Amino acid sequence: MIDRDGFGGKTGTTGTDTGQAAAARLDRLVAQARVASLWEQAWPLIWRGLGVVLLFLVLSWAGLWLDLAPLWRQIGLGVLALLLVGALLPIAHLARPDRRVALARLDREAAARDPALRHGPASAAQDSLAVGAADPGSRTLWALHQRRAAQAVASLKVGLPRPGMTRRDPYALRAGIVVAAVASLFVAGPEWRERIGAAFDWHAPASPGPNFRVDGWIDPPLYTRLPPLLIAMDGSDQHLRAPINAQLIVRIAGQGRAAANTTLTPNAGLTPIPGQEERPDLREERYRIVGPAELVIVTPAGRQKLTVEAIPDRPPEVTAIGGPEVNGRGTFNLTYRAKDDYGISSAEGVIEPLKAGRALAPIPRINLALPADATGETDTKTLVDLTDSPWSGARVRYQIVVKDEAGQEGRTAPAEITLPARPFREPLARALAEDRRRLVTAPDTDRLWVQGALDALLVAPDMFTPQPPVFLGLKTAAERLRRARSDADLIEVADLLWEMALKIEDGDLSDAEKQLRQAQDRLKEAIERNAPDDEVKRLTQDLKQALDKFLSQMAEKQNRQPRDPGEKTQSNQQSKTVTPEDLDKMIQDMAEAMKRGDTAEAQRLMEQLRNILENLQTAQKGGKSDQASREMQKQMRDLDAMAQEQRGLRDETFKDGQEPQSGQRPSNRGQQQQGQPRQGQGKQDQGQQGQGQQGQKQQGQGEQGNVGDRQQALRQRLEDLEQRMKENGMRGEQGLSDAEDAMREAENALKQGDADEAVDAQGRALEGLKKGADGMAQQMQEMAEGQGEGQQEGGQQPGQQGQAGARDDDPLGRPTKGRDMSDGRVRVPTADESAVQRARRIMEELRRKLGDPTRPREELDYFERLLRRN
Repeated sequence: MIDRDGFGGKTGTTGTDTGQAAAARLDRLVAQARVASLWEQAWPLIWRGLGVVLLFLVLSWAGLWLDLAPLWRQIGLGVLALLLVGALLPIAHLARPDRRVALARLDREAAARDPALRHGPASAAQDSLAVGAADPGSRTLWALHQRRAAQAVASLKVGLPRPGMTRRDPYALRAGIVVAAVASLFVAGPEWRERIGAAFDWHAPASPGPNFRVDGWIDPPLYTRLPPLLIAMDGSDQHLRAPINAQLIVRIAGQGRAAANTTLTPNAGLTPIPGQEERPDLREERYRIVGPAELVIVTPAGRQKLTVEAIPDRPPEVTAIGGPEVNGRGTFNLTYRAKDDYGISSAEGVIEPLKAGRALAPIPRINLALPADATGETDTKTLVDLTDSPWSGARVRYQIVVKDEAGQEGRTAPAEITLPARPFREPLARALAEDRRRLVTAPDTDRLWVQGALDALLVAPDMFTPQPPVFLGLKTAAERLRRARSDADLIEVADLLWEMALKIEDGDLSDAEKQLRQAQDRLKEAIERNAPDDEVKRLTQDLKQALDKFLSQMAEKQNRQPRDPGEKTQSNQQSKTVTPEDLDKMIQDMAEAMKRGDTAEAQRLMEQLRNILENLQTAQKGGKSDQASREMQKQMRDLDAMAQEQRGLRDETFKDGQEPQSGQRPSNRGQQQQGQPRQGQGKQDQGQQGQGQQGQKQQGQGEQGNVGDRQQALRQRLEDLEQRMKENGMRGEQGLSDAEDAMREAENALKQGDADEAVDAQGRALEGLKKGADGMAQQMQEMAEGQGEGQQEGGQQPGQQGQAGARDDDPLGRPTKGRDMSDGRVRVPTADESAVQRARRIMEELRRKLGDPTRPREELDYFERLLRRN
């Protein structure tokens, strides 16, 4: 028999070494199995305690303790402590598993791993021989049994503990509490320690102060383009400066007795104006600054006094620069200078009749272009076209009136002028235009005079009106005037007289000219009011069609009129300066400027186009220039060619200076240029080229020598040009003298091989040529005005006026109007009103958020810093 009590001693032959090793291993396995069984009992209880701890962390990191009073914090911690004790208390009653339980665990795990060990090898190793110990056969069998048990014990292993949490927690709530803890940790962020410590902070918070806030700022008027001024409400007296008509705003945000007891006491320099509608949590007071202002603010926290010095807004000042500058077609330019503190909002030429009386047409209003700046240092020129107005040619009283945004006016001294009228070559057309003016401006006194004039023209048709259509038109006008009974009838007669005058003077061209002017006016008005792209595109197309019709009819008329050879030559020269392609390019550039929102550039191009067409219409009247004028135009073209060649020499010198000073040139570009004749060069320059082709000095010195020879030839041509200017009676230009000196310096530097110094001198030569060209253009303009040949805007020559993109664009096609390209500085435009309004809206939103006392202190401080920075 076998004794399987599990705790008996070993008898028989169990004292062998194999049996002892197996017994020692079995003891270790039993100890491990007992620990595993104990862990399986304790882990569910430990997890309960961990769940309570995780619940505490979730509540802490979520910010529960921050919103609870100290008493509720203590109660919450007490509940969690009781839950923790209740969860961990059963651990103290756990019993340590005995040896029998450990052996049974080993047998179960052995049978689970190997079915051959399902007979309990661990328990069999503990068996002892109870009967037959004296029988040799029994002892032999017993020894065999012990060896097999020892082998089985050698293969036994203790598995991992299996506490059975899935059975105890089938819904995996333990995973949910872990996820909640991790999420709340991210919510807490850097404050995770402070939020845990808040649970143990049982001190009562200090009593809060009054829950209200007072903010103040000053909004200058929009036209000043000044930023708002934030007032520091820190209880100290403050002295500020603000423009007149600015608004002082004080906003009290919050509820309670403190906000209600805040009082504001203004003086006479502050005029109350309506503010935002009062709410229970917000009160706003607005004042307009009309003089030296004081405001006393009394709050429960203290008393503060604001003293505001009002910056006066002076009325604008305006000065007329000369009188009307009349062009050959009857249009004229008005030039003035205006000065104001913050800018001019409107400018117009006011016309008043010298004699009081009734008129059939109102006095025309002349809207003038606004100055680019308010400093009063630049001239502002406006092209005025009153040729269709019946008041043209009348004697009137005239003055320029400008206004600023505040409504203040500035006026020039009144002057009596005769409004420029359209010139007529035909005597009959001129007489009809005069009759129309007298009939419209003084119908009560001059009607009979006009009637008599028309009847007189009908007395001798062969002498005055040889053309039947003209005679019939005058007959109709005379009969209508005789039967006229109302002002509308008189206006119809005046319109008929004007149409007849245009037909007599220009024929069919007058209709095309009228359509062209109407198309210009409509497009100009659309540009000024920033019309939509579709409308601008349609009006641009209308202008192109009207321009094409006008140019074709002008060409037909010029072909029908006989010309002498000299006049034909001059006409051909002018036809090269202004081409339909140039005008089309200007119109396209105007449309592109409007498309990208550059209204100022579009207006500039529109004015340039109007001036070009004005000069073109003046030129087609058949006016002749004398030999001196043609010679001056040739000199301008020569000067322009010199500037182009000087620019090429500067670029070539710069490139030669950048290349290595040793080795062969990569190409023979310079030699090819030396071998080609250049436009405008004389025999002397060609001789210099021939000399430059004779040889090439070593290491690039020959190239700089050739450029130096060409620079010398260019300087000699400039000297010849200056001599010809003096022979034509023109005064010398300082810019040309400076250019000549700079060319001489560049010439010497090139001969010495100093490319950097040469490039600098050549740049100064270009600047001198530019200034000299401007001066020559100004002299030509003054001479043309003295001869009554009209004028061209900005002193440009016809060859320059028609080039839409030649002078006003840089090499990348960007407009350079308004830039000083000589020194690289660019004039930055001031902020427009829309940008200021957007800034105001942003500031208003910041103030609204700043006035909310429920926001965190850090956020309010951030808003206040933003307002102070602005």
